[in-house]
Amino acid sequence: MNANLHTPTQFSPQVAEQAVCWLIEMQEGALSPRRQQAWQQWLHAHSEHQRAWEHIQRVNQRLSGLSSPLMHSTLNAPKSASRRQALKLLLILGAGSAATWGLREHNPLTPLLADYRSPIGQRRSEQLSDGSRLMLNTNTSVDVRPGLVHLLEGEILLTRSQGAGPLHLQTAQGVLRLAGARLNVRQLSTRTQVAVFDGQVELSANSGASLLLEPHHQLSFTERSWDTPRALDANSGAWVDGMLVAAHMRLADFLEELGRYRRGQLNCDAAVADLLISGSYPLDDSERILDLLEVSLPVTVKRFTRYWVTVQARV
Repeated sequence: MNANLHTPTQFSPQVAEQAVCWLIEMQEGALSPRRQQAWQQWLHAHSEHQRAWEHIQRVNQRLSGLSSPLMHSTLNAPKSASRRQALKLLLILGAGSAATWGLREHNPLTPLLADYRSPIGQRRSEQLSDGSRLMLNTNTSVDVRPGLVHLLEGEILLTRSQGAGPLHLQTAQGVLRLAGARLNVRQLSTRTQVAVFDGQVELSANSGASLLLEPHHQLSFTERSWDTPRALDANSGAWVDGMLVAAHMRLADFLEELGRYRRGQLNCDAAVADLLISGSYPLDDSERILDLLEVSLPVTVKRFTRYWVTVQARV
């Protein structure tokens, strides 16, 4: 086996997935001139993209040489969403250890095999066996066991009825203990965001420090500490109703949030990053939101493709 396949690389899971998606698209047929240009722009946008692309090509070459029946059936299957998912899974499997993906404690397979998953741009609602209501936001993965909900990635809103008994909600940075409560929890790369609507929630960070979070408050915590609890903001849990609410939000931050609900790259030029935006926007139509930006702000939306969009200053 090529030792280079197990040399730690410096690229994020998101960039790794983008590289996989580009490779799969190329395997399904020649790219149109417009898509070829989009791929070139993605490849040369950052050295991280080039490292990920070179790595995934090596992985693909190694997998192509295997005599596995699973590999051959997957590569020869008709074009379909399930084929793309199978190819993506095989490429991730072929990448070897977690370190190959530039990850430390994150296993890229875990979200794919989670009990509940929601794809990018979609929301999902589940009734758990204990009566709890679990709502998953875009690109979210959750494992559920008796007395435990483990948020692997993304964002959830959990409603736990009174008298249902204690429940532990685990994230990468700690554990939340609750009985009857309604709360929103979002897993970020190095911290967890929590917003409590009803009930009390006990927070225990991985360091062992604990805090009691009262209703109508929110905070962000790491493995060792947390912010000062503050009142709920206008956007807390708004995604459940399919809305993105901004109150004097920086345009760059707004586009980062909006980008969670659509595939591809949504970029913000530095010249307009600090413009402020307010309002309520329907998440199910991100293209309409981008059109509205051109009406309300001195910006233009440049769509190189649907999957590569930049918001920049209006000339």
